[in-house]
Amino acid sequence: MQDNIGFLQFKQAYIHILPWKIAFYTHVFSIIFALLAGFTQFSNIILQQHRPLHKLMGKIYVFDILLINFPAAMIMAIYANGGLPTKTAFVILDCLWFWFTYKGLIAIKNKNVIRHKQFMLRSYALTLSAVTLRLWKIVISSFVHVDPVTLYMIDAWLGFIPNLLFAEWLIRNKRLIA
Repeated sequence: MQDNIGFLQFKQAYIHILPWKIAFYTHVFSIIFALLAGFTQFSNIILQQHRPLHKLMGKIYVFDILLINFPAAMIMAIYANGGLPTKTAFVILDCLWFWFTYKGLIAIKNKNVIRHKQFMLRSYALTLSAVTLRLWKIVISSFVHVDPVTLYMIDAWLGFIPNLLFAEWLIRNKRLIA
């Protein structure tokens, strides 16, 4: 694979650092499982008519985040472009992602379905930050010219805070959580 194209053009200062490179490729190729598995968890049909599938997809989701993507994303956060504001955003995102996923797992093990749903909704909102970060980049850069590092700094925060606020709104208004 080429290490000097697209996103990796901005990572040349540490592309040669083996832990970062392993974390990056691990994250890129495994996050799709969390995105897809998490998406299935909000289907009432799967939950009610195919409970074993719901449990399997949930286990894949939790395993992918807690054991694969949390460590990979934390390594990537430490090396994030944009200085301390960007690194801080990604470390907070990663810690919240781990915490909400873990708390969702513990809630269902304790048979607290409502808390499980609430924590997993928060967790999935953060999982989707991988998508919304890129959408914000497109939206912002189509209206104003911002240098790539500043744009990435802004995206780092916009990628997850609106998602989390929306999840909290859904939880507080008892949407999707019943």
